[in-house]
Amino acid sequence: MGGGGRSTGGRAKHDYRPVYQTSLVDPAEFWTSAAEAIDWEVPPGQIVDPTARPVARWFPDASLNTSFNALDRHVRTGTAAEGGLADRAALIYDSAMTGAKVVFSYAELLDAVATFAGAMARLGVRKGDRVVIYLPMIPEAVIAMLACARIGAVHSVVFGGFAAPELAARIDDAQPVLIVTASGGIEPGRKIEYPPIVLQALDLAQTTAPRHVIVKQRPDQFTPITFAAPQAATETLPSSEDTVAAQWLDWEDAVRDAEPADPVPVAATDPLYILYTSGTTGKPKGVVRDNGGHAVALAWSMRNIYDVGPGQVMWAASDVGWVVGHSYIVYAPLLVGATTLLYEGKPVGTPDSGAFWRVVAEYGVRVLFTAPTALRAIRKADAEAKLARNYDLSSLRALFCAGERLDPATYEWATGTLLADRPDCPVVDHWWQTETGWPICANLLGLQELPIKPGSASVPVPGYRLRVLDAEGNPVPAGTEGNIVIGLPMPPGTLTGLWQDERRFSRSYMSAFPGHYLTGDSGYFDEDGYLYVLGRSDDVINMAGHRLSAGSIEAAIAGHEAVAECAVIGLPDELKGQRPIAYVVLKEGVEVDTAQLRDELIALVREKIGAIAALHDAVVVAGLPKTRSGKILRKTIRQITAGDPYDMPSTIEDPAVLAALEDQIITTRADEEANAASDNGEATLPDSDPVAPS
Repeated sequence: MGGGGRSTGGRAKHDYRPVYQTSLVDPAEFWTSAAEAIDWEVPPGQIVDPTARPVARWFPDASLNTSFNALDRHVRTGTAAEGGLADRAALIYDSAMTGAKVVFSYAELLDAVATFAGAMARLGVRKGDRVVIYLPMIPEAVIAMLACARIGAVHSVVFGGFAAPELAARIDDAQPVLIVTASGGIEPGRKIEYPPIVLQALDLAQTTAPRHVIVKQRPDQFTPITFAAPQAATETLPSSEDTVAAQWLDWEDAVRDAEPADPVPVAATDPLYILYTSGTTGKPKGVVRDNGGHAVALAWSMRNIYDVGPGQVMWAASDVGWVVGHSYIVYAPLLVGATTLLYEGKPVGTPDSGAFWRVVAEYGVRVLFTAPTALRAIRKADAEAKLARNYDLSSLRALFCAGERLDPATYEWATGTLLADRPDCPVVDHWWQTETGWPICANLLGLQELPIKPGSASVPVPGYRLRVLDAEGNPVPAGTEGNIVIGLPMPPGTLTGLWQDERRFSRSYMSAFPGHYLTGDSGYFDEDGYLYVLGRSDDVINMAGHRLSAGSIEAAIAGHEAVAECAVIGLPDELKGQRPIAYVVLKEGVEVDTAQLRDELIALVREKIGAIAALHDAVVVAGLPKTRSGKILRKTIRQITAGDPYDMPSTIEDPAVLAALEDQIITTRADEEANAASDNGEATLPDSDPVAPS
């Protein structure tokens, strides 16, 4: 299904540099051309309004429907025999958890989306209303998102399995009229029932906005729920609509006899969705994405960054609850007529570390997009990539990584071991954020494939005016680490604000460096214009007056042959300010002398970074706590190590990993204190080189 090979359908390629320069010098011309890939109800007359607040607005006088662009226009061209896509695969659903495999053609997906959109409209959902989608990785998640876009409702997808307080916080902020959920989600070794979580969230929420809850039942995995029929008013009792806060409905009952809904034109600047990110204040930030700029940017990215077009299969091995799932599971592939893959499973354990390669081979995946942590999990379980040899990966055009920095050791494994017999299949690290919605830096395979530099996210994507500034806002020379910022205006597809919180938007992103968007990441450009993203700005370790990147120390440690992955944090120190400590996970089956490994890692960091980067300690741990999207919870590790109080992060994948790590840290700290006491305070630390502040 869909195709391998390297063909781009005869599209002419262009050199990167002049295209990038045009996007900055004449953005109106550049994005006028890009907008031709979209079908508009009212074509744009004005390309950008730079005076709009809080940020510039793209295509401010245009209107369109995103669902129409993703589905209807491909179906209207007829079947494949007629030169169209109606009978071509739009969505492949593969569940390693249940064994289910379903393929929706474009015509079938359109029918399902239009019907569910009609069901929502019948319940009173209108243009501009918010709908919270709290679903596992099942086709109904994609259908519900596209159905919202079809009638102009604003969806807010909440990662399935989020705890009730987190769901309640998002309900309070978005004030949805409808919640769409399911019986539950399935993970290896456990099932999570969603209705009780939704019930608790509705109890905790302050708003009374939700009128209905629709539940997609999974009868083969969960006990079916019977919902009471609405009670009509009598002479002595009011109707249930007047007495029940939210009426619960079965998905199948909701769609039965529903009139399919036609696409509703919306302004290009109208919101398509709200996606919440964790906020430093505890209150989640609702990133708002528009319709017009979003469609234009994603369609452009599919052709020019990922080199994927009609009939080709793209698999973003993420979740619809994250921005990767929004952009590259749901919207972008469908906007260009490609086939998208929805996978319910894990990179390891469902059933083994060959799961990803089975899916690639079975469906002829052209581009696989995953997180570095998934590759590290596979490497940890199958260091020689033996299971990958069981599958035909010849369809792969590229392996893209994002979500966190692709460390050089993982890159070398992916290229030198996993894809050793595929030198024509590049492993591409690229960098972007929930807020931007699509890549900021990448190797643009559909435009001009550039040389890969391990550790770098490659070059700025057209439309992004990237700079690296020091604390005073001055540009820094090549090779010097600083704050990565994006010059205004931001390109189409990036956030248009935070939901009902313009002040927080300005404070979080716009106030630090006037005229620039603050990414919150630190890094540097090399002499060739390649960007190296080293990590979040607050992951910088200040040691004896020197600013050390935790990411660069991690990269050095990850080069050790025994190390599967690691996290480096700064431990408070009275003399030096902070001292770096590494928590290390070993590769599967590797046994080492921990004291010897510690000495080797200290020497390796000195060799790779210099004497100033004196690693204080290296602690071998069973696992590192991560978010469900694969990011290591460094802030929480830092708090535990320092003995500070912390809250269990709502995004955590497995709380047991964090509990085990905390126990180990407490035990290690007690042992160190006992040893220090027995040495009468005379112990010499291994990193006690006298280094004067610079």
